[in-house]
Amino acid sequence: MARSPLTLAASVTSALPRVGVIGVGVLTEGTAGRYDAAVADLDDGRRVVVRAASDADADAELAAQARALRALTPGVRGLLPFRAPELLGETGLGDARALVVDFLPGYRVDAAHLPSGRGAATSIGEALAALHALPLSIVRTEGLPVRTPQQVRDDVSRLIDRVEHTRSAPVNLLARWRRALDDERLWRFESAVVLGGAGAASFLFEDIADEPRVTGVLEWHGLSVGDPATDLQWLASAPAAAEDVYAAYVGHSERAPDQLVRSRARLYAELEFAKWLVHGHDTGRQDIVQDAVNLLESLAAGVSDDDIVSASALGVDDALALLDRVPDAQATTLDTSMHTDAYDPEELALWVSAEEDSADTIEVDAVQLGEDPEPDRRAADRTPTTHDDTSTAPIDIGAFRRPAADDGDDGGDTDAQADAERASDAALRRWLSD
Repeated sequence: MARSPLTLAASVTSALPRVGVIGVGVLTEGTAGRYDAAVADLDDGRRVVVRAASDADADAELAAQARALRALTPGVRGLLPFRAPELLGETGLGDARALVVDFLPGYRVDAAHLPSGRGAATSIGEALAALHALPLSIVRTEGLPVRTPQQVRDDVSRLIDRVEHTRSAPVNLLARWRRALDDERLWRFESAVVLGGAGAASFLFEDIADEPRVTGVLEWHGLSVGDPATDLQWLASAPAAAEDVYAAYVGHSERAPDQLVRSRARLYAELEFAKWLVHGHDTGRQDIVQDAVNLLESLAAGVSDDDIVSASALGVDDALALLDRVPDAQATTLDTSMHTDAYDPEELALWVSAEEDSADTIEVDAVQLGEDPEPDRRAADRTPTTHDDTSTAPIDIGAFRRPAADDGDDGGDTDAQADAERASDAALRRWLSD
Protein backbone atom coordinates (compact mmCIF):
# COMPACT_ATOMS: atom_id res chain seq x y z
CA MET A 1 0.00 0.00 0.00
CA ALA A 2 1.29 3.47 -0.89
CA ARG A 3 2.29 5.63 2.04
CA SER A 4 0.42 8.88 2.54
CA PRO A 5 2.18 12.26 2.33
CA LEU A 6 1.56 12.73 6.05
CA THR A 7 3.38 9.49 6.83
CA LEU A 8 6.28 10.59 4.68
CA ALA A 9 6.27 14.01 6.35
CA ALA A 10 6.67 12.30 9.71
CA SER A 11 9.84 10.65 8.42
CA VAL A 12 11.22 14.10 7.59
CA THR A 13 11.02 15.13 11.23
CA SER A 14 12.75 11.88 12.15
CA ALA A 15 15.57 12.45 9.68
CA LEU A 16 15.83 16.16 10.54
CA PRO A 17 14.88 16.31 14.23
CA ARG A 18 15.35 20.06 14.71
CA VAL A 19 12.94 21.21 12.02
CA GLY A 20 9.20 21.28 11.70
CA VAL A 21 7.04 20.48 8.69
CA ILE A 22 4.49 23.19 7.89
CA GLY A 23 3.21 21.83 4.58
CA VAL A 24 3.27 18.64 2.56
CA GLY A 25 2.11 17.48 -0.85
CA VAL A 26 2.26 14.50 -3.18
CA LEU A 27 5.19 14.25 -5.61
CA THR A 28 4.49 12.11 -8.67
CA GLU A 29 7.68 10.54 -9.95
CA GLY A 30 6.52 8.05 -12.56
CA THR A 31 8.57 5.22 -11.05
CA ALA A 32 5.98 2.45 -11.47
CA GLY A 33 5.22 2.34 -7.76
CA ARG A 34 8.78 1.60 -6.66
CA TYR A 35 8.90 4.68 -4.42
CA ASP A 36 6.53 6.79 -2.39
CA ALA A 37 7.49 10.44 -2.56
CA ALA A 38 6.32 13.74 -1.14
CA VAL A 39 7.45 17.35 -1.08
CA ALA A 40 7.50 19.11 2.29
CA ASP A 41 7.88 22.73 3.37
CA LEU A 42 9.93 23.26 6.54
CA ASP A 43 9.60 25.95 9.14
CA ASP A 44 13.10 27.23 8.31
CA GLY A 45 11.99 28.11 4.76
CA ARG A 46 13.43 25.12 2.95
CA ARG A 47 11.51 22.79 0.68
CA VAL A 48 12.61 19.16 0.65
CA VAL A 49 11.73 15.89 -1.02
CA VAL A 50 11.34 12.64 0.89
CA ARG A 51 11.37 9.27 -0.85
CA ALA A 52 10.77 5.84 0.62
CA ALA A 53 11.26 2.52 -1.14
CA SER A 54 8.37 0.12 -1.68
CA ASP A 55 10.46 -3.04 -2.15
CA ALA A 56 13.90 -4.46 -1.41
CA ASP A 57 15.37 -3.60 -4.82
CA ALA A 58 14.26 0.01 -4.58
CA ASP A 59 15.62 0.17 -1.04
CA ALA A 60 19.03 -0.96 -2.29
CA GLU A 61 18.89 1.73 -4.97
CA LEU A 62 18.15 4.40 -2.36
CA ALA A 63 21.13 3.17 -0.34
CA ALA A 64 23.32 3.51 -3.43
CA GLN A 65 21.90 6.97 -4.04
CA ALA A 66 22.80 8.08 -0.52
CA ARG A 67 26.31 6.70 -0.86
CA ALA A 68 26.86 8.43 -4.19
CA LEU A 69 25.58 11.78 -2.94
CA ARG A 70 28.04 11.65 -0.05
CA ALA A 71 30.83 11.31 -2.61
CA LEU A 72 29.79 14.63 -4.16
CA THR A 73 31.78 16.87 -1.85
CA PRO A 74 31.73 20.66 -2.18
CA GLY A 75 34.92 20.43 -4.22
CA VAL A 76 33.37 17.95 -6.63
CA ARG A 77 30.23 20.03 -7.01
CA GLY A 78 32.39 23.03 -7.86
CA LEU A 79 33.68 21.16 -10.91
CA LEU A 80 30.21 20.68 -12.36
CA PRO A 81 28.22 23.29 -14.34
CA PHE A 82 24.97 22.04 -12.82
CA ARG A 83 23.58 21.15 -9.42
CA ALA A 84 23.28 17.72 -7.89
CA PRO A 85 21.04 16.55 -5.04
CA GLU A 86 22.27 17.16 -1.52
CA LEU A 87 21.49 14.49 1.02
CA LEU A 88 20.00 16.16 4.10
CA GLY A 89 19.15 13.07 6.12
CA GLU A 90 17.88 9.52 6.09
CA THR A 91 15.84 7.39 8.42
CA GLY A 92 13.93 4.15 8.62
CA LEU A 93 10.26 3.94 7.74
CA GLY A 94 9.09 0.55 8.88
CA ASP A 95 11.31 -1.93 7.05
CA ALA A 96 12.19 0.61 4.37
CA ARG A 97 14.67 3.41 3.99
CA ALA A 98 13.62 7.05 3.56
CA LEU A 99 15.88 9.74 2.12
CA VAL A 100 15.42 13.48 2.53
CA VAL A 101 17.02 15.73 -0.08
CA ASP A 102 16.76 19.32 -1.26
CA PHE A 103 13.94 20.20 -3.63
CA LEU A 104 15.01 21.43 -7.04
CA PRO A 105 12.49 23.34 -9.17
CA GLY A 106 12.59 22.75 -12.89
CA TYR A 107 11.22 20.48 -15.57
CA ARG A 108 12.16 17.37 -17.53
CA VAL A 109 11.78 16.55 -21.21
CA ASP A 110 10.96 13.06 -22.43
CA ALA A 111 13.60 11.63 -24.74
CA ALA A 112 11.10 11.16 -27.56
CA HIS A 113 10.15 14.85 -27.34
CA LEU A 114 13.65 16.27 -26.94
CA PRO A 115 14.04 18.77 -29.81
CA SER A 116 17.04 19.16 -32.04
CA GLY A 117 19.12 22.29 -32.23
CA ARG A 118 20.69 24.53 -29.65
CA GLY A 119 19.13 24.41 -26.22
CA ALA A 120 18.09 21.29 -24.36
CA ALA A 121 19.98 18.87 -26.61
CA THR A 122 23.29 20.74 -26.62
CA SER A 123 23.04 21.44 -22.90
CA ILE A 124 22.71 17.72 -22.17
CA GLY A 125 25.80 17.00 -24.25
CA GLU A 126 27.77 19.64 -22.36
CA ALA A 127 26.56 18.31 -19.01
CA LEU A 128 27.62 14.75 -19.83
CA ALA A 129 31.02 15.93 -21.02
CA ALA A 130 31.58 17.74 -17.71
CA LEU A 131 30.47 14.72 -15.72
CA HIS A 132 32.77 12.35 -17.61
CA ALA A 133 35.70 14.73 -17.02
CA LEU A 134 35.55 14.31 -13.22
CA PRO A 135 38.63 12.73 -11.61
CA LEU A 136 38.34 8.96 -11.14
CA SER A 137 39.53 9.37 -7.55
CA ILE A 138 36.08 10.71 -6.64
CA VAL A 139 34.66 7.23 -7.13
CA ARG A 140 37.68 5.20 -6.05
CA THR A 141 38.12 6.85 -2.66
CA GLU A 142 34.46 6.27 -1.78
CA GLY A 143 34.62 2.57 -2.64
CA LEU A 144 32.04 2.93 -5.40
CA PRO A 145 32.01 0.46 -8.31
CA VAL A 146 35.00 0.59 -10.65
CA ARG A 147 34.90 -1.32 -13.93
CA THR A 148 37.70 -1.59 -16.47
CA PRO A 149 37.11 -1.91 -20.22
CA GLN A 150 37.84 -5.63 -19.96
CA GLN A 151 35.25 -6.06 -17.22
CA VAL A 152 32.68 -4.21 -19.31
CA ARG A 153 33.47 -6.46 -22.25
CA ASP A 154 33.21 -9.56 -20.07
CA ASP A 155 29.79 -8.46 -18.86
CA VAL A 156 28.61 -8.12 -22.44
CA SER A 157 30.00 -11.55 -23.26
CA ARG A 158 28.15 -13.16 -20.37
CA LEU A 159 24.90 -11.48 -21.37
CA ILE A 160 25.18 -12.68 -24.96
CA ASP A 161 25.89 -16.20 -23.69
CA ARG A 162 22.72 -16.09 -21.57
CA VAL A 163 20.68 -14.84 -24.51
CA GLU A 164 22.04 -17.60 -26.71
CA HIS A 165 21.13 -20.21 -24.11
CA THR A 166 17.48 -19.17 -24.29
CA ARG A 167 17.46 -20.37 -27.93
CA SER A 168 14.95 -17.61 -28.65
CA ALA A 169 17.00 -14.77 -30.13
CA PRO A 170 17.43 -14.24 -33.89
CA VAL A 171 20.62 -15.81 -35.19
CA ASN A 172 21.69 -12.75 -37.15
CA LEU A 173 21.42 -10.53 -34.07
CA LEU A 174 23.55 -12.91 -32.03
CA ALA A 175 26.12 -12.94 -34.83
CA ARG A 176 26.03 -9.13 -35.00
CA TRP A 177 26.66 -8.84 -31.26
CA ARG A 178 29.40 -11.48 -31.36
CA ARG A 179 31.21 -9.59 -34.10
CA ALA A 180 31.06 -6.43 -32.03
CA LEU A 181 32.29 -8.32 -28.98
CA ASP A 182 35.25 -9.72 -30.93
CA ASP A 183 36.22 -6.36 -32.44
CA GLU A 184 39.20 -5.18 -30.41
CA ARG A 185 38.76 -1.60 -31.60
CA LEU A 186 35.43 -1.27 -29.83
CA TRP A 187 36.86 -1.93 -26.38
CA ARG A 188 39.87 0.39 -26.47
CA PHE A 189 38.27 3.12 -24.41
CA GLU A 190 39.23 5.12 -21.37
CA SER A 191 37.04 4.52 -18.34
CA ALA A 192 35.37 7.58 -16.86
CA VAL A 193 33.14 8.69 -14.01
CA VAL A 194 29.63 7.86 -15.21
CA LEU A 195 26.06 7.90 -13.95
CA GLY A 196 25.91 4.26 -14.99
CA GLY A 197 23.09 4.64 -17.48
CA ALA A 198 21.87 8.23 -17.72
CA GLY A 199 18.55 8.88 -19.40
CA ALA A 200 16.55 11.89 -20.46
CA ALA A 201 14.82 11.80 -17.06
CA SER A 202 18.20 12.34 -15.37
CA PHE A 203 18.39 15.96 -16.55
CA LEU A 204 16.48 18.85 -15.06
CA PHE A 205 16.03 22.06 -17.06
CA GLU A 206 15.36 25.68 -16.36
CA ASP A 207 14.93 28.42 -18.96
CA ILE A 208 17.91 30.78 -18.94
CA ALA A 209 17.92 33.67 -21.41
CA ASP A 210 14.94 32.05 -23.13
CA GLU A 211 16.91 28.86 -23.68
CA PRO A 212 16.49 25.55 -21.81
CA ARG A 213 19.63 24.67 -19.91
CA VAL A 214 20.52 21.71 -17.73
CA THR A 215 20.61 23.06 -14.19
CA GLY A 216 20.49 19.76 -12.34
CA VAL A 217 21.35 16.11 -12.80
CA LEU A 218 19.36 13.52 -10.87
CA GLU A 219 19.49 9.78 -10.20
CA TRP A 220 23.07 9.30 -9.02
CA HIS A 221 22.61 5.76 -7.67
CA GLY A 222 24.70 4.32 -10.54
CA LEU A 223 27.70 6.60 -9.93
CA SER A 224 30.77 4.57 -10.83
CA VAL A 225 33.82 4.33 -13.04
CA GLY A 226 32.90 2.64 -16.29
CA ASP A 227 32.16 3.06 -19.98
CA PRO A 228 31.02 6.57 -20.96
CA ALA A 229 28.84 4.94 -23.62
CA THR A 230 26.45 3.72 -20.92
CA ASP A 231 25.37 7.35 -20.42
CA LEU A 232 24.76 7.77 -24.15
CA GLN A 233 22.75 4.66 -24.96
CA TRP A 234 19.47 6.47 -24.23
CA LEU A 235 20.04 8.53 -27.39
CA ALA A 236 18.50 5.58 -29.23
CA SER A 237 15.17 6.83 -27.89
CA ALA A 238 15.75 10.48 -28.88
CA PRO A 239 15.85 10.42 -32.70
CA ALA A 240 15.39 14.16 -33.17
CA ALA A 241 18.05 15.29 -30.70
CA ALA A 242 20.62 12.48 -30.82
CA GLU A 243 22.99 14.13 -33.30
CA ASP A 244 23.05 17.47 -31.47
CA VAL A 245 23.49 15.88 -28.04
CA TYR A 246 26.38 13.83 -29.32
CA ALA A 247 28.00 16.73 -31.19
CA ALA A 248 27.89 18.91 -28.07
CA TYR A 249 29.27 16.05 -26.00
CA VAL A 250 32.25 15.60 -28.32
CA GLY A 251 32.78 19.34 -28.71
CA HIS A 252 33.02 19.90 -24.94
CA SER A 253 34.85 16.72 -24.00
CA GLU A 254 38.24 17.08 -22.34
CA ARG A 255 39.01 13.37 -22.64
CA ALA A 256 41.01 11.45 -25.21
CA PRO A 257 39.09 10.90 -28.46
CA ASP A 258 36.79 7.89 -28.37
CA GLN A 259 35.73 7.37 -31.94
CA LEU A 260 33.61 4.31 -31.17
CA VAL A 261 31.74 5.50 -28.09
CA ARG A 262 28.54 5.85 -30.07
CA SER A 263 28.93 2.39 -31.55
CA ARG A 264 29.16 0.92 -28.05
CA ALA A 265 26.16 2.99 -27.01
CA ARG A 266 24.23 1.48 -29.92
CA LEU A 267 25.29 -2.02 -28.84
CA TYR A 268 24.13 -1.39 -25.27
CA ALA A 269 20.81 -0.05 -26.56
CA GLU A 270 20.20 -3.24 -28.54
CA LEU A 271 21.19 -5.38 -25.58
CA GLU A 272 18.38 -3.83 -23.53
CA PHE A 273 15.99 -6.07 -25.46
CA ALA A 274 18.27 -9.01 -24.79
CA LYS A 275 17.99 -8.32 -21.07
CA TRP A 276 14.20 -8.24 -21.36
CA LEU A 277 14.33 -11.68 -22.97
CA VAL A 278 16.63 -13.06 -20.28
CA HIS A 279 14.36 -11.64 -17.58
CA GLY A 280 11.32 -13.33 -19.07
CA HIS A 281 13.21 -16.60 -19.41
CA ASP A 282 14.57 -16.51 -15.85
CA THR A 283 11.17 -15.73 -14.32
CA GLY A 284 9.28 -18.25 -16.43
CA ARG A 285 7.09 -15.52 -17.94
CA GLN A 286 6.25 -16.78 -21.40
CA ASP A 287 4.35 -13.58 -22.23
CA ILE A 288 7.49 -11.54 -21.59
CA VAL A 289 9.61 -14.00 -23.57
CA GLN A 290 7.26 -13.72 -26.55
CA ASP A 291 7.19 -9.95 -26.33
CA ALA A 292 11.00 -9.81 -26.25
CA VAL A 293 11.26 -12.25 -29.14
CA ASN A 294 8.93 -10.11 -31.26
CA LEU A 295 10.96 -7.01 -30.47
CA LEU A 296 14.24 -8.75 -31.24
CA GLU A 297 12.93 -10.13 -34.52
CA SER A 298 11.82 -6.66 -35.60
CA LEU A 299 15.18 -5.25 -34.56
CA ALA A 300 16.96 -8.02 -36.48
CA ALA A 301 15.00 -7.18 -39.61
CA GLY A 302 15.88 -3.51 -39.22
CA VAL A 303 19.63 -3.95 -38.89
CA SER A 304 19.90 -6.77 -41.44
CA ASP A 305 23.49 -8.02 -41.55
CA ASP A 306 25.18 -4.69 -40.79
CA ASP A 307 27.89 -4.52 -38.16
CA ILE A 308 27.93 -2.35 -35.05
CA VAL A 309 31.40 -1.17 -36.08
CA SER A 310 31.80 -0.48 -39.78
CA ALA A 311 35.05 -1.09 -41.61
CA SER A 312 35.48 2.69 -42.07
CA ALA A 313 34.69 3.62 -38.48
CA LEU A 314 38.29 4.69 -37.87
CA GLY A 315 40.25 6.69 -40.38
CA VAL A 316 44.02 7.14 -40.43
CA ASP A 317 43.87 10.50 -38.67
CA ASP A 318 41.57 9.09 -35.99
CA ALA A 319 43.85 6.13 -35.41
CA LEU A 320 46.91 8.38 -35.05
CA ALA A 321 45.05 10.58 -32.58
CA LEU A 322 44.09 7.57 -30.50
CA LEU A 323 47.62 6.16 -30.52
CA ASP A 324 48.92 9.51 -29.39
CA ARG A 325 46.45 10.14 -26.56
CA VAL A 326 45.04 6.88 -25.23
CA PRO A 327 46.75 5.88 -21.93
CA ASP A 328 48.89 2.78 -21.70
CA ALA A 329 47.16 -0.48 -20.83
CA GLN A 330 48.48 -0.25 -17.28
CA ALA A 331 46.52 2.94 -16.73
CA THR A 332 43.23 1.12 -17.12
CA THR A 333 43.98 -1.41 -14.40
CA LEU A 334 41.62 -0.16 -11.73
CA ASP A 335 40.45 -1.35 -8.37
CA THR A 336 38.12 -4.27 -8.97
CA SER A 337 37.26 -5.10 -5.40
CA MET A 338 33.76 -3.78 -6.01
CA HIS A 339 32.05 -3.80 -9.36
CA THR A 340 28.43 -4.13 -10.34
CA ASP A 341 26.37 -3.95 -13.47
CA ALA A 342 25.51 -0.29 -13.70
CA TYR A 343 22.72 -0.98 -16.20
CA ASP A 344 19.74 1.28 -15.74
CA PRO A 345 16.97 0.06 -18.09
CA GLU A 346 14.42 2.79 -17.43
CA GLU A 347 14.76 4.41 -20.86
CA LEU A 348 13.78 1.20 -22.65
CA ALA A 349 10.18 1.99 -21.78
CA LEU A 350 10.41 4.94 -24.16
CA TRP A 351 11.47 2.67 -27.01
CA VAL A 352 8.39 0.51 -26.76
CA SER A 353 5.81 3.28 -26.96
CA ALA A 354 5.33 3.60 -23.22
CA GLU A 355 2.57 5.94 -22.10
CA GLU A 356 3.71 9.50 -21.50
CA ASP A 357 3.76 10.44 -17.85
CA SER A 358 1.40 13.42 -17.73
CA ALA A 359 2.69 14.68 -14.39
CA ASP A 360 5.95 16.62 -14.41
CA THR A 361 8.44 14.93 -12.14
CA ILE A 362 10.29 17.33 -9.93
CA GLU A 363 13.27 15.97 -8.06
CA VAL A 364 15.86 17.31 -5.74
CA ASP A 365 18.16 20.26 -5.51
CA ALA A 366 21.56 20.72 -3.98
CA VAL A 367 22.90 23.81 -2.30
CA GLN A 368 25.25 25.22 -4.90
CA LEU A 369 28.65 25.56 -3.29
CA GLY A 370 31.00 27.91 -5.09
CA GLU A 371 30.94 29.17 -8.62
CA ASP A 372 30.18 26.79 -11.44
CA PRO A 373 33.38 27.02 -13.50
CA GLU A 374 33.03 27.31 -17.25
CA PRO A 375 35.21 24.60 -18.85
CA ASP A 376 38.20 26.37 -20.40
CA ARG A 377 40.60 23.56 -21.09
CA ARG A 378 39.00 22.35 -24.30
CA ALA A 379 41.09 21.26 -27.25
CA ALA A 380 41.38 23.92 -29.94
CA ASP A 381 40.80 21.49 -32.76
CA ARG A 382 38.72 18.33 -32.65
CA THR A 383 38.56 15.60 -35.23
CA PRO A 384 34.97 14.91 -36.32
CA THR A 385 33.75 11.54 -35.15
CA THR A 386 32.73 9.08 -37.83
CA HIS A 387 30.14 6.40 -37.39
CA ASP A 388 28.09 4.07 -39.50
CA ASP A 389 24.66 5.60 -40.07
CA THR A 390 22.93 2.24 -40.12
CA SER A 391 24.52 0.49 -37.18
CA THR A 392 24.38 3.51 -34.88
CA ALA A 393 21.13 5.10 -35.95
CA PRO A 394 18.48 5.75 -33.27
CA ILE A 395 16.25 2.76 -32.61
CA ASP A 396 12.65 3.59 -33.41
CA ILE A 397 11.07 0.77 -31.46
CA GLY A 398 7.65 2.35 -31.86
CA ALA A 399 7.69 0.66 -35.26
CA PHE A 400 8.97 -2.60 -33.77
CA ARG A 401 5.87 -3.62 -31.84
CA ARG A 402 4.31 -7.00 -32.47
CA PRO A 403 2.70 -7.56 -35.88
CA ALA A 404 -1.06 -7.51 -36.06
CA ALA A 405 -2.93 -10.77 -35.66
CA ASP A 406 -3.35 -12.93 -38.75
CA ASP A 407 -6.30 -11.99 -40.92
CA GLY A 408 -9.42 -13.79 -39.86
CA ASP A 409 -12.93 -13.26 -38.63
CA ASP A 410 -12.35 -14.18 -35.01
CA GLY A 411 -12.58 -10.80 -33.27
CA GLY A 412 -12.16 -12.49 -29.92
CA ASP A 413 -8.63 -13.60 -30.82
CA THR A 414 -7.72 -10.03 -31.79
CA ASP A 415 -9.06 -8.66 -28.53
CA ALA A 416 -7.21 -11.32 -26.59
CA GLN A 417 -3.97 -10.45 -28.33
CA ALA A 418 -4.48 -6.74 -27.63
CA ASP A 419 -5.09 -7.54 -23.96
CA ALA A 420 -1.94 -9.66 -23.87
CA GLU A 421 0.09 -6.87 -25.45
CA ARG A 422 -1.15 -4.33 -22.91
CA ALA A 423 -0.36 -6.71 -20.06
CA SER A 424 3.11 -7.35 -21.45
CA ASP A 425 3.82 -3.64 -21.84
CA ALA A 426 2.68 -3.01 -18.29
CA ALA A 427 4.94 -5.78 -17.01
CA LEU A 428 7.85 -4.38 -19.02
CA ARG A 429 7.45 -0.91 -17.60
CA ARG A 430 7.22 -2.34 -14.08
CA TRP A 431 10.31 -4.49 -14.54
CA LEU A 432 12.31 -1.65 -16.08
CA SER A 433 11.97 0.30 -12.86
CA ASP A 434 13.03 -2.62 -10.66
